[in-house]
Amino acid sequence: MSDDRGSYRRELDDEDEKDEAGLGRQEPGGWPEDEPDTGHIRSHWPQDDEAEESDKSPSGWPTPGSTWQRPGYDDAPREWQRSDYGDYPDYGYERRDDLFSDDARAERYAARHSRDPLARLFPGLPHGVRVTLDWILTIAGAILIVLALKEWVVNPYRIPSSSMEPTLNCAKGEASPGCLGDSSDRVLACRICLDFGSPSRGDIVVFNTPKGVKDKCGEGGTFVKRVIGLPGDTVHEDDKGFISIKEPGTPEFVKLKESYIPAQSRLADSQHYGQTWAVPPGSYFMMGDNRAQSCDSRSWGGVPSNKLIGIVFFVYWPPDRISFK
Repeated sequence: MSDDRGSYRRELDDEDEKDEAGLGRQEPGGWPEDEPDTGHIRSHWPQDDEAEESDKSPSGWPTPGSTWQRPGYDDAPREWQRSDYGDYPDYGYERRDDLFSDDARAERYAARHSRDPLARLFPGLPHGVRVTLDWILTIAGAILIVLALKEWVVNPYRIPSSSMEPTLNCAKGEASPGCLGDSSDRVLACRICLDFGSPSRGDIVVFNTPKGVKDKCGEGGTFVKRVIGLPGDTVHEDDKGFISIKEPGTPEFVKLKESYIPAQSRLADSQHYGQTWAVPPGSYFMMGDNRAQSCDSRSWGGVPSNKLIGIVFFVYWPPDRISFK
């Protein structure tokens, strides 16, 4: 049995040797001298005659920084130079030197683009004047806001007497006897609440006293009392200090539930036992919770609605007394 593989291998080796020999005869480097143009792009490295001798390095390649260009490309500058924006006025550009040619123009430009409203409204004002004016307007605005809140929204008050004890404390040592607190309560009265409705029975109200109160009580001005009778009501105090109300159009009195009145406070006031009062239309009957120490509507009558200031809704001082009323 003959071995054909050896002869087949020798035939292949012979063919490879023939091909290599043929290629070697075309050019010393093994590359063909000329190739037909097949339409494909091929590399074209510069020959010695395509570059100036001054731009060549000893190895024959162009030196760095030389002006040698690849064949087939137009000559172009080595570095791209950006034109000055000032050469194109149609685009709205200006030179920075022209834009800020003096300090005054620079300051006006900064003022127009500032977030400060005063600087934008008055770009010509010096910076120091704007700062001073800004402080003046800020302080004046804060004062106006506080005054507006006091006039139309809420107003703080201090309790100076014991007429509303124990609901509202005054400080021990005050001129009025019977104060229970270490410091006077500070309360907030809602002024705007009266614009949306009349006070209800049982509300604590701040009001300006009507005429004749100072003669009856020894002092007048601003009082804080509780609303007991509404316009048109009839108020009666029995011989035990309990209050009964007869509303307009009703045939009988209804005993008023007053959980805020301690029994000892009710019994301490006996000078008004058995008395009855009619509340005029448009007026309110006011009484203090500390009946024995309160000079109220039982002595000087009702309070017209135009004398009401606000409804007390919150105690904000001292801290241990903070609460809603």
